[in-house]
Amino acid sequence: MNIKNYDTIIDARTPAEYAHDHIPGAVSAPVLNDVERAEVGTLYKQVSPFEAKKLGASLIAKNVARHIDTLFRQKDKSWHPLVYCWRGGKRSGAMAHILREVGWQAETLPGGYRAYRRWVVETLTALPAELDFTVVHGPTGSGKSRFLAALSRAGAQVLDLEALAAHRGSVLGGLPGEPQPTQKWFESLLLAELEKLDRRQRVYVEGESKKIGELQVPEALMARMRASPCIVLQTDVDTRVTLLLDEYRHFLADRAALEAQLDCLTALHGKERIARWKTLAAKGEWRDFVAHLLREHYDPAYQRSSTRNFPMLANAPAVRIARADAFDEAAAALLGVKPRQDAHVLHGAASEGL
Repeated sequence: MNIKNYDTIIDARTPAEYAHDHIPGAVSAPVLNDVERAEVGTLYKQVSPFEAKKLGASLIAKNVARHIDTLFRQKDKSWHPLVYCWRGGKRSGAMAHILREVGWQAETLPGGYRAYRRWVVETLTALPAELDFTVVHGPTGSGKSRFLAALSRAGAQVLDLEALAAHRGSVLGGLPGEPQPTQKWFESLLLAELEKLDRRQRVYVEGESKKIGELQVPEALMARMRASPCIVLQTDVDTRVTLLLDEYRHFLADRAALEAQLDCLTALHGKERIARWKTLAAKGEWRDFVAHLLREHYDPAYQRSSTRNFPMLANAPAVRIARADAFDEAAAALLGVKPRQDAHVLHGAASEGL
């Protein structure tokens, strides 16, 4: 789908439709808001299409006028926008018509959002086969996301699925105050990242399960990753505990949220073990608490899944201290380049001795 030759992509759908998913980078300029669209639809069904069209035309004219005044007034005559709505029909057509009457070179997206969504699904099925991945694997807390960031700083291509999914991929992996995107928005973001990648260069990605939090990783990408060579990040247990305490520090301040997440594991571990973990948390024995989680929950799960799902494993350079420069050194060793000299201690973790 060629949408790169336009100065601006305009989403003319309602704010709710835009929030659910949209073309990355698109500007939200609804010709009808959510309430107005429902009102016009009700009038269409219960009174007549003619009355609905009169109301719709009036509302669209007012809304487009406001958008011209607030969003587009500074655009010069050469401005070339692409407008889309749900099916590429009346909403985008009405806005594009008014913009063209002003003198701008406005076009509409044939088929609208539905055509874009079909393209996303089809491309996510085909594109992963064109990329060469190296999967970064390792048990929970080994610093895989930090290692990916270090690889990126060293000049490697990186695909950070957990950043796109707004989730760290474990039972305690939800990010405080940051909900996960919808499945469709996650796929839009993912495809936008994949399209940026140079097909001639290797891409480093973390070894994930099929789901990251509540989001499903597309099957074609998952299959490509599992058929790719893997490296296992070697991080000692003490460092892993420090890294996890840094990542989970929001749970240290909200024990109720922590206990709610632990309760989700009752069916797997039983009430007695869960109670033991909660007692460690209640006493503030955080390093012992995390060590127990690693030994009794995370590591057994990793052993069961890693060799089954990612058989092409090889060791990566070791990381033995919870410092950013340690990850930079490991990344540089893997890539055969000089390590960065401006890395600093990871936020909070090593400096506070968690």
